[in-house]
Amino acid sequence: MTTPTSVSPDFQGTVIQDSSPTTPQAILLRVPVAEDAADLHQLVTDCPPLDPNSLYCNLLHCSHFSGTSVAAVLRDDQGKENLVGFISGYIPPSQPDTLFVWQVAVSQKARGQRLAARMLDSILERPICSAVRYIDTTITPGNQASWGLFESWARQHDAPTSSRVHFERERHFRGLHDDEHLMRIGPFEMAAESAT
Repeated sequence: MTTPTSVSPDFQGTVIQDSSPTTPQAILLRVPVAEDAADLHQLVTDCPPLDPNSLYCNLLHCSHFSGTSVAAVLRDDQGKENLVGFISGYIPPSQPDTLFVWQVAVSQKARGQRLAARMLDSILERPICSAVRYIDTTITPGNQASWGLFESWARQHDAPTSSRVHFERERHFRGLHDDEHLMRIGPFEMAAESAT
């Protein structure tokens, strides 16, 4: 496997084989770079019910928060990378033992392969997350895909979960957005890898 030239030389990445018999390709999980931001913006737009962020916000996900985010790409025959998945996350300054997962996006063509769970594992296995024992994320009541992802991940890692309303429709969103429930997973233990 060759490392993309725009990624730091110490990055090793993770390759996941596509399980679909009709597409014998490999999905590469890697640290995002600023050049991924426009593709991330389009991916989120193509993945309702996710809330699109500004392109500038996506640039920050791919640069300032790249160490706690992940890009999943498919390479075509010419070596061009196509973004098929992304998790944006960060470690809140007041909670160094917690990874806050901001957004999970998986393109339609990459679904059904447990890609979201594998992307989450790849972030948590990085040295930057060695102190992380909890995942926090906010989910709207109707986003069954996200509830399913995080509940399944928690079961796989034998981690307890809890949830409560965190941001309220009327109080915080002035009626323009559904309630956001804070889901907490943990404590759990992850084995950090050397450079992913």
